[in-house]
Amino acid sequence: MTTVLLVRHGLTATTGHVLTGWTPGIPLDDRGQAQATALAARLAPLPLAAIVSSPLERCAQTAGVIAAGRDGQQVVTDDRVGECRYGDWTGQPLKKLATEKLWRVVQAHPSAVTFPGPGGESMPDMQHRAVAAVRDWNARLGPDATYLICSHGDVIKAIVADSLGLHLDQCQRIQADPCSLTVIRYTPLRPFVVRMNDRGGGVDDLMPHVRGHRPGANGAAASDAAVGGGSGGAEHVNGQADVTPSTSAAFSTPDSRQPSADTQG
Repeated sequence: MTTVLLVRHGLTATTGHVLTGWTPGIPLDDRGQAQATALAARLAPLPLAAIVSSPLERCAQTAGVIAAGRDGQQVVTDDRVGECRYGDWTGQPLKKLATEKLWRVVQAHPSAVTFPGPGGESMPDMQHRAVAAVRDWNARLGPDATYLICSHGDVIKAIVADSLGLHLDQCQRIQADPCSLTVIRYTPLRPFVVRMNDRGGGVDDLMPHVRGHRPGANGAAASDAAVGGGSGGAEHVNGQADVTPSTSAAFSTPDSRQPSADTQG
């Protein structure tokens, strides 16, 4: 079972205000640096077979903070997990974009969206390349690997929608906050979404060979779902249930007054 940790980059000065897209030279701000440092500390006990990043600076910085202190582990760049190509929307204020007719299509019917202008990408094409990247890394690293991909909100939501068997039009029901952690465990039969938009808590349940996650554990095949009220992803260590909270007050709740789509880079 290959486990991928999907991390959205930390906050930048433009997050929530401008659709940065592939605009270069947008680094993490002080808040984003603090988020990345906190996440790196949370993930420190967890061995990572690879750390993969979007080529954009805000992701490379976030991944670099996570890689620091891991005995020289390098960050590998993969364009396929880069931001959606927003075309003419790139660099535009979100408040302005929210008045465009296409905004409502992005909200309700993203599978029909191709962003305008030269280089504008369709959202299905974005999902296809991102999911293909995950599957490729799964095959490259092998069935026992746990690895990390640092990417962007829309990309992560598209990958999660695929893993849940949802149509891309449902991806706007998924949230991926800055420096949140989403975990998907891929088995031969199906993916399991283990965590989604997690902004706090430990990683004991993600450690290699934790009881209940080995292939064939408890007499069941690795691809089998819990049946009959089983604990599912809950772990028991030394006979005690893992009740570590999955959220933390360390990060602020997104402002409900902002546009509801996670199309914020």
